[in-house]
Amino acid sequence: MCLHMKDAGIEINYHHPEVAASGQFEIEPQLGKMSTMADATMMIKYIIHNTALKYGKSATFMPKPIYGEAGSGMHVHMLLLKDGQPVFSDDNGYARLSETAHYFMGGLLKHINSLCAITNPSTNSFKRLVPGFEAPVTVGYATSNRSAVIRIPAYAKSPDKRRFELRNPDATCNPYFCYAAILMAGLDGVKNKIDPHANGWGPYDVNLYHLPEEEKAKLKHLPTSLDEALTALENDHDYLTAGGVFPEELIKNLIKTKREEVRELSKIPHPAEFDKYYNL
Repeated sequence: MCLHMKDAGIEINYHHPEVAASGQFEIEPQLGKMSTMADATMMIKYIIHNTALKYGKSATFMPKPIYGEAGSGMHVHMLLLKDGQPVFSDDNGYARLSETAHYFMGGLLKHINSLCAITNPSTNSFKRLVPGFEAPVTVGYATSNRSAVIRIPAYAKSPDKRRFELRNPDATCNPYFCYAAILMAGLDGVKNKIDPHANGWGPYDVNLYHLPEEEKAKLKHLPTSLDEALTALENDHDYLTAGGVFPEELIKNLIKTKREEVRELSKIPHPAEFDKYYNL
């Protein structure tokens, strides 16, 4: 079985008059094997950083470099092939996706909080994952709905292209860890037949940002900080260590390193603090 992925969302906000009014564009590699796509992700970042340097500029993949503006995400599209044939396609399923595809989504949604420690591993990551900027904040799935963390693109109509995208990752992640963790979460969903609909995760075919407040209160949300995501990873990582894919020691070291990073950054005065407190 082969997982094909596409980083259809290294979104770069480029504030320049010649760019479309949205101020955004996406770099979209072709679908390929998971390991190949991890290599491609590193290559894209390398080329962009060095091209910027060549012209005396710099490029950043920070998820939220500018306050009040849309952030930069790395949307990961995925589909499974078995013996060269698509596993996620079913003309009779919701959004023409198979039962296996739904179970895969169920695994992602079940483990999404702990996944965030790997897919969104910076303190800046969680400044992007806030309402109002098309970044996902809700644990759920839907067709063509950017307010849910899993979006099923309606334009992927042919059986060999039917897929879904996980919209929370960003380019501060290690793509090798990120894609492997996504695969392990999805396979856990397939193995344990985790039905996303039965678990109340959708499908949400409405704009979740526009729901009445009482309905919003019923929704589950992504972690709001790296610290929260790391706690989730501490409590939920058996799906990653299954089969020895992620060694337990690696998980412990990752959590330890990131906890130290959070503590270090929490001690550094922020420029905005001077605006609020300097003259008090």
